[in-house]
Amino acid sequence: MKEYQAVILRLSRRTRDDEDALTDLLNERSRTGWEPTHLTQHDDRMTVIFSRPAPIDS
Repeated sequence: MKEYQAVILRLSRRTRDDEDALTDLLNERSRTGWEPTHLTQHDDRMTVIFSRPAPIDS
C-alpha cells in the first residue's frame, strides 16, 4: 500500500525563483522518502503529488 501527499506550489513571474522553489520542494520531500508521481501546472500554481510506501503496522 502507498500513502500520498499533494503539494500546491504558487508560481511567481520570476523563472529563477520558481526553479529554486521547485528544486527545494523536490529535495526536501526526497530526503524523507517521497517520490513525485504526478505533476500538473496551471496559470499561477503547480500541483505535485508525491507517494511513498506506507509503513507496515506490526
